Amino acid sequence: MYNDDKELQQLKKRIAELARKSYEHNIYTYIGFLSMAEQDVFYSMEQEIKGISYKVFGGSEDCERQMLRFGSAESLGYEEQFPIICLAVKPLIEKFADELSHRDFLGALMNLGIDRSTVGDIFLQGKNAYIFCTDKIAPFIIENLDKVKHTNVRCVVEDAAVCFPAKEPEMIKFTVSSERADAVSSRVYQMSRNQSLLLFREKRIYINGRVNENNSYLLKRGDIVSVRGYGRFIYYGCEYETKKGKLSVLAGIYK
Repeated sequence: MYNDDKELQQLKKRIAELARKSYEHNIYTYIGFLSMAEQDVFYSMEQEIKGISYKVFGGSEDCERQMLRFGSAESLGYEEQFPIICLAVKPLIEKFADELSHRDFLGALMNLGIDRSTVGDIFLQGKNAYIFCTDKIAPFIIENLDKVKHTNVRCVVEDAAVCFPAKEPEMIKFTVSSERADAVSSRVYQMSRNQSLLLFREKRIYINGRVNENNSYLLKRGDIVSVRGYGRFIYYGCEYETKKGKLSVLAGIYK
């Protein structure tokens, strides 16, 4: 993730400075879109920014890349929306459009020379892509992103609430031997325990936004588990113990 410890310390320093600025000047401060690994760095600083309110948001509830905001309506006395814009990237002539991947759209954006932290998640719907970005970079993308690979495109601003309405997770019920994170994750995504263990070792399991390498961690009601490459689910807890000593549990998968 980081080339050296210096980059890690720079990120921590920036987070601490913006937290302090929000607290001292009673204003909202923002840090551009953070990857899940970068969010974990932030969560590791809880003691350093104790007492300073914050919120993370990526444009919709499904976003993994999140913008960090210090300040809240309760602490500052007023509300302020996240400076996030949703752009739809659409082919000029759909029937001639290539089959484009997430990597194709991200590559086209990076070729514009913009900073990765100005761009959040990219969602594909048919031949269109929906990109979350900062409000400052949005006009530049609209003006300059006119081609993805060999497909000519146009960019328009969309209402994220309309394109990505809030969704209830899909409820599933199953039995497990324990509430350990590896056991529950294995059942949710129908993988072997060994596959699940590998994901923990590769730091691809996040619980409530924090990377978790402890596969024996006991999930608690309300824990949100993100599994890189698989998806995200919320753990609703154990309903009862079966006669054979198994636990009947509930989880909600975000589709």
